[in-house]
Amino acid sequence: MLYTVLYMAATRTQIYLRKDQRDRLDVLVRSKGTSLAALIRLAVDDLLARSAPDPDPERALDMTFGSAPEFEIPPRSEWDRG
Repeated sequence: MLYTVLYMAATRTQIYLRKDQRDRLDVLVRSKGTSLAALIRLAVDDLLARSAPDPDPERALDMTFGSAPEFEIPPRSEWDRG
């Protein structure tokens, strides 16, 4: 049941690896105690994050909202109307 909930929306993809690539991945899989598929998904996520287009400005504002709580806005009477 858990597998169905976590990966139902996933798309099966087949890739071909050289023997040395597969051997090195198998070593990582054993050392991390994870599955090959999970390791490959992490690698794909990392690649996509590093090659992502410019962030959405609205999302960037949402992520930084409240990051300077000590900032004080001067009252309107002090604004330069020049």
